[in-house]
Amino acid sequence: MSAVPACPQCTLENTYADGALMICADCGFEWTAEESAASDLVVRDSNGNVLAAGDTVTVIKDLKVKGSSIPLKQGTVIRGIRLVEDDAEHIEGNSDKIKGLVLKTCFLKKA
Repeated sequence: MSAVPACPQCTLENTYADGALMICADCGFEWTAEESAASDLVVRDSNGNVLAAGDTVTVIKDLKVKGSSIPLKQGTVIRGIRLVEDDAEHIEGNSDKIKGLVLKTCFLKKA
C-alpha cells in the first residue's frame, strides 16, 4: 500500500503524488505534504459535515447519560464544542442541564 494519504477534501483514497503536490483523482483537489500532516484529524458529524472547535451541534436521538438520571433528548443543543485530541469519533461539550459531556459524533448533527 502506498504512503500517499487520503484526500482531505473528499476523504477518498484514490490519490497520487505529483512532485511536491498530492492530487486526488476523484475530486481534483491538490495539497502539499505539509498541509496533510497538519490536517490529519477530521471530525465529522452523522451527516458528514466537518466539525470544528466552537461549533454548535444538535443531538439526533435520545441518549442515556452515564452518571446522570437525566437523558439527553433528541434536539438538545450543545454549544461551543471542543474536539478530543487524536480522536475523530468524540467531542466534549455542555448542555443546559448536564456539564462535562463526552459525546460520539455519530449521534450529532451540525446546527
